[in-house]
Amino acid sequence: MHSLTTFADQPLEEQIAQWRAYLRRRQAVNGPDVEELEGHLRDQLVELTEAGLSGDEAFLVAVKRMGGLDALSREFARAHSERLWKQLVIAPDAGQPANTAYTETLVVLGLTVAAALAIKVPALFGLRLSPDVELPPFYARNASLFVFPLLTVYFLWKRGSDVVKALWLVLPFAAGAVVANVFPFPKGSDTEVLTILHLPIALWLAVGFAHVGSRWLADGGRMNFVRFSGELAIYYALIALGGGVLTGFTFMMFAAINMKADWFVAGWLIPCGAMGAVIIGSWLVEAKQSVIENMAPVLTRLFTPLFTVLLLAFLATMAWTGSPINVEREVLIAFDLLLALVVGLVLYAASARDPQAPPDFFDGLQLLLVVSALVVDGVALAAIAGRISEFGVTPNRVAALGENLILLVNLAWSAWLYACFLRRRGSFAALERWQIAYLPVYSVWAALVVVMFPPVFGYR
Repeated sequence: MHSLTTFADQPLEEQIAQWRAYLRRRQAVNGPDVEELEGHLRDQLVELTEAGLSGDEAFLVAVKRMGGLDALSREFARAHSERLWKQLVIAPDAGQPANTAYTETLVVLGLTVAAALAIKVPALFGLRLSPDVELPPFYARNASLFVFPLLTVYFLWKRGSDVVKALWLVLPFAAGAVVANVFPFPKGSDTEVLTILHLPIALWLAVGFAHVGSRWLADGGRMNFVRFSGELAIYYALIALGGGVLTGFTFMMFAAINMKADWFVAGWLIPCGAMGAVIIGSWLVEAKQSVIENMAPVLTRLFTPLFTVLLLAFLATMAWTGSPINVEREVLIAFDLLLALVVGLVLYAASARDPQAPPDFFDGLQLLLVVSALVVDGVALAAIAGRISEFGVTPNRVAALGENLILLVNLAWSAWLYACFLRRRGSFAALERWQIAYLPVYSVWAALVVVMFPPVFGYR
């Protein structure tokens, strides 16, 4: 393996880190290739700095000598097309010992089985999962607690985190378990529904701490967790589609022998599969980052214009008809999910974009999407405020008001930063830093809703 020279010049090391992060996003270049290329780059830098060039000058000259990265990526793709296809198969990294890969496989399989069985433990206490009985609210309140702690254990093990950090991460899960199971929620109450919706968001932040290890305070660390979250969602959706096919064939095969498979599908296949798929999907993301890393940005390019048209059509129709927004709970949830999706599209567009590239048409389209979402958010806020003034305060309305205000701040400042960038009065990196810095706000608000809203509103 190429021995990498470390420079005392911190700004130079930061530039190398940005170059390396950009190179890793090239689909055709995997981990060992990146290390080899970085080694050549550092050799060039040593030569140039010894010749008297400053760190910035040496970096620019060295990168130019290395050639265009996109052209390099295409060349790798042509030369290693067979290898790229084979990378779709789970295999240890070139520098990873075989026994380490085997151990990780065993750990993942063990945690997957544990997650699958965890959701069956309540059945021992009379809380059955069956098509013949209504789903107990206990499962909805504790859905994230069945699997998120185990996913956190996986990342703590993989990152080699110390015991102290592991103990600190026990606290949010313990608090979540107390809130979900000790608070006296009336069945189907608004505060119970809010807890069901917000607890996974709050606990996902704890998973993020475990995922990034010691790099949480670094923008790159949090952006990696954003990429991981999007890629996990893609993998989980693919696994779910496969699970749907498996479920259909299960019903068909048992029906062929005049037997009903409802008890197995509803009691075992779907709940156990849904929990285990989170662990398996996370493992796949970790194992195959170099292959699937660009999936989320590709989907972003596809859906950005579609959602922009949707929002503009909605605003035009609402203005033409004069119809106000319905502020029922289901509608508010749908609008918040839509606006959160817009924020996600902005995030994943930022994650795959070269910060140094000049503005282009897609950046203008992103700004139009953000502005459209901002207007929709403003209309929703006005409707919520009007509802509160007319009919009073409820947990749902206050939660929706807070969430839409948080989204409003994010969208408004994002629109401003995008506009500055398009006018060449600001950098794209500023927009990326803003998005990453703002992410914990959502989890903090979700935690407040989970912990504070039930007692404040009398668990109603």
